[in-house]
Amino acid sequence: MHSDELQQAVSTVVDSGWYLQGNAISAFESQYASYIGTEHCISCGNGLDALSLILRAYIEMGVMKEGDEVIVPANTYIATILAITDNRLTPVLIEPDADTLEIDDSLISQAITHRTRAIMIVHLYGRCAYTERIGEICRQRNLKLIEDNAQAHGCMYLPAKRRTGSLGDAAAHSFYPGKNLGAFGDAGAVTTSDTELANTVRTLANYGSSRKYVFPYRGRNSRMDELQAAVLSVKLQYLDADNDRRRDIARRLISGIDNGDIRIPDTPETDNVWHIFPVFCSRRDRLQQHLSDRGIKTMIHYPIPPHRQECYREWNHLSFPITEAIHATELSLPCNQAMTSDDVEEVIEAVNSFKME
Repeated sequence: MHSDELQQAVSTVVDSGWYLQGNAISAFESQYASYIGTEHCISCGNGLDALSLILRAYIEMGVMKEGDEVIVPANTYIATILAITDNRLTPVLIEPDADTLEIDDSLISQAITHRTRAIMIVHLYGRCAYTERIGEICRQRNLKLIEDNAQAHGCMYLPAKRRTGSLGDAAAHSFYPGKNLGAFGDAGAVTTSDTELANTVRTLANYGSSRKYVFPYRGRNSRMDELQAAVLSVKLQYLDADNDRRRDIARRLISGIDNGDIRIPDTPETDNVWHIFPVFCSRRDRLQQHLSDRGIKTMIHYPIPPHRQECYREWNHLSFPITEAIHATELSLPCNQAMTSDDVEEVIEAVNSFKME
């Protein structure tokens, strides 16, 4: 889609001979900050780096220190957790709400200790996870609110008419090719209206260099290249329209799927850009095979929750039954703007024809 514009954007970068830290990066950062509604956008290598750089910046700024706690949903992709532990901070896992699949804000206050410094919310599957209760907890307890916006480009918090990525103190974004706003390779960004944080993140991502050959921090090399920035600038123009098409497809799936063995998540008045359309079935693997036999490709997001992964074996004994049930039964149906109406009807027909036995 938009191939002519994308080819022209790439050709312009190639012809310029400037591939890092040039005009395409500056343009995209300005465009994306304006789109999200923050003062700053700092591009970086990928979404995990964006999360990690936010936390590392807070450590360098003296807001956090090793061993401090970050409250985070137990139901998330492992990158959210990796960013916390890689900075030698302590994740405090919170169960999701079984209906919304997002962090259960009624469980947060009881998990706060004298070591808690931040709440990290994840707009998982493309759905806004922010609530007024979460915002109020952060204000009352003087906690940083960090958003993992890797799956929700363009999503809105409807009561305030503000986009995810601008609701907290800082947000991390992934532009992995499969995302709603995807590059042609790995890329990421941090958005924030905190100038000190923005400057610290930018310095850390450039080897810790504040100016050439001056290194106030032990940083890393995490940069988006000019080609990715040029591609993203083109795609950003179409993001809202693409998300609207995803919403249309999701509405048709919700209204059309009628199978008592398959659960579709609750859909209250919360914005959702449907990066993932999850359904739940106790015979998930059998459902996946049934759909595959009919030419419909599906994915599982995600088969093993973070606390059951071998890399976090010290958590393997922990019990998060809602999270575990989600990961054991979730199947992601096709839902993207490239689908035709006939494609959608084929998915509905195939799902409705599934029988447990």
